Formats: sequence, structure tokens, C-alpha cells
Amino acid sequence: MQFTWLNLAIIVFLAAGTLLGAMPLIGATLLAPKSRAKDLDLPYECGIAPHGPARVRFGINYYFYALLFLAFDVDVLYLFPVAAFYPHSPGWAVFWELMIFVGVLALAVVYFWRKGVFTWPRKVTF
Repeated sequence: MQFTWLNLAIIVFLAAGTLLGAMPLIGATLLAPKSRAKDLDLPYECGIAPHGPARVRFGINYYFYALLFLAFDVDVLYLFPVAAFYPHSPGWAVFWELMIFVGVLALAVVYFWRKGVFTWPRKVTF
């Protein structure tokens, strides 16, 4: 294998990219103010002394809502390429495909609604 200018350019750009990626980290480490305050070891630095446990258990409903949001958010992202292609599409095929896609999303919302996923339960105290 011969060493060419292309190999040199690749090595130079890899080194420059690594250096440019490391410079903010090194600069922040060297230039950031150093504080030895005991408040830095607290779970939250908001100016108020914490009370109670550092770990709070969240109900599983938070996670259900987050997963549903992500699922529908990603599905809606598929609509952007369709919207960009729609003015150039021949005929009604793209329209009907889009309607089927949105219909399946609507059926999923109706299913989750009927299952009671969107109703927030009352706080349960023990």
C-alpha cells in the first residue's frame, strides 16, 4: 500500500476533528471556576436544602405517557416527507396512502382511549 496525499488528508482531518471535539472539554476543565462548596454534593442545587429521600419513585403512568408521546411523535415524523412529495405526486395514490396511515393512527388513539390509558388515576395513599 502506498501512502498518498489522500491518506495524509484523511489523517489530518481526523486529527483536526478530534482536536476540535476535545478543545471545548479541555477549555471547560481548565477555565471553569473551581468551587469546594458542600452544596455541590446535594442531589439538586436550587438554593433550598433538600428534605426526604434523594430518589423519588414516579408512577408508571408517567412512563406510559412518555412512550405514547414518542410513538406518535415518531409516526408524525413520517408525514413530513409525504408532505414534501405531495405536490409532485401523480394522481390520488399518495392521498389515499396518507389517509390509511392517519386512519391507523386514529384507530390507535381510539384504542388507547377506550382502554383508559389517557385517564389519570387518582393519587393512591397507603
